[in-house]
Amino acid sequence: MPSPPDRDPLHIVMAASEAVPYAKTGGLADVTGALPHELVKLGHRVTLILPGYPGLLADARACRTMAEFRIPVAGQHADVRIDEAVTPDTDSVRILAVRYDPYFDRPGLYQAAAGDYPDNLERFILFSRAVLETIEFLSRAHGERVEILHLHDWQTALCAVYLRSGEYPSLSHLKTLFTIHNIGYQGLFPGGEFAKIGLPPSLFTLSGLEFYGFVNLLKGGILFADAVSTVSPTYAREIMTEEFGSGLEGVLASRADGIRGITNGIDVTRWNPAADQYLPAPYSSADLTGKAVCKRALQRELDVPVREVPLLALIGRLAWQKGFDLVTDILPELMALDLQVVVLGTGEHPLEQQFRDARAKYTGRIGVSIGFDEGLAHRIEAGADMVLMPSRYEPCGLTQLYSLRYGTVPIVRRTGGLADTVVPFKPTTVQAGHATGFHFHGSASETFLSTVLLALEIYKDQRAWRALMLAGMRTDVSWTQSAKRYVELYRGM
Repeated sequence: MPSPPDRDPLHIVMAASEAVPYAKTGGLADVTGALPHELVKLGHRVTLILPGYPGLLADARACRTMAEFRIPVAGQHADVRIDEAVTPDTDSVRILAVRYDPYFDRPGLYQAAAGDYPDNLERFILFSRAVLETIEFLSRAHGERVEILHLHDWQTALCAVYLRSGEYPSLSHLKTLFTIHNIGYQGLFPGGEFAKIGLPPSLFTLSGLEFYGFVNLLKGGILFADAVSTVSPTYAREIMTEEFGSGLEGVLASRADGIRGITNGIDVTRWNPAADQYLPAPYSSADLTGKAVCKRALQRELDVPVREVPLLALIGRLAWQKGFDLVTDILPELMALDLQVVVLGTGEHPLEQQFRDARAKYTGRIGVSIGFDEGLAHRIEAGADMVLMPSRYEPCGLTQLYSLRYGTVPIVRRTGGLADTVVPFKPTTVQAGHATGFHFHGSASETFLSTVLLALEIYKDQRAWRALMLAGMRTDVSWTQSAKRYVELYRGM
């Protein structure tokens, strides 16, 4: 049962281009898949609007048509249907799908093997207009007054632009929150395509959507939304700098009300070592016996000898941003020690090949699985002793949150959400019983190696290591507190 809200309940529409379990390419989907349910638990009404991808329609038990609209896109019109998905969820988050199969019935969300879809601008013009048409319909046909429109990333940014420019006068009361999940993805399109959006040329200027001759949709969201947030407090500060702002630091600085950083949470029912169906044995902070069982099973699964040695893990996108090249840099030094490494991920081909080559070179020392396997990700979190996250930047990060939950100690670069969620091992935090992992600064492989060596030294003292594990497992990594902060932000608008 939802808990009663602290004040009058809000009606929130959340618009996103992906959400678990219907469609996912990254952490955005985890947020939009979990946050609506937490807001409902707090007593609010939430409608989630997504593109009508095949995965969403397949996962829904059934779909019923709610409305049909004719939407202008690039000087033409598209006949769009809004379907309400009947899903297995029981907590009353309403899921609506924008059905226009020429744009959304495709194998990829944003790209095919050859690269980005060439009509991505048209696709998300249509989606943004469909979101606003749907909110108008809910008011006109059902008497529903939506107070908050929560937008996520560049794919939904045009909603804020259309609203602020007066395209939908009946929605002038609607307040918009625009959340940036990764400022590196901005929705850039050739300037010559601006006319497709259907806005006056006066908005294609330095004070509008123009960005070095390109259309920048993310910039539009930042400038035209009523409030802007991102996914951790440290990342909110970092993106105001030249190093991390991806060229938009000046635009962000123009927001006199500031950029709010709210750290992501995780679904603690899905990620729960005491009841995780992917694991060979359950365990908890009260009884860690099952973690040793999980470690032995993981060693067998990834074809490394079953031995009691430190087991280090990497899970995620094999990419320069994630700093996994630093791991390959220090592998020769690590392989001189008595330990094992397991890797799960997919991404840049050169990195994939380097890990395959390392597995062949250090037979029986490194287990590698190239690809994505949800069950294996859970089993690695449970079976490993440490997880390595040397990200060059990390807006929030989820792997370290899963690791804390599973008693697997994170070793992270001090950046973004990694800095906010992992309490570093140092005398004061150890004495207070708060330390949950290890930080390193900068992006030098030598500094990273030194931090890993420190962690390996502490691992020898099983009493100290157990304290790190238990402190992590006691950390609240749920969505509950973050959802309350979002509600405060909504009300502040």
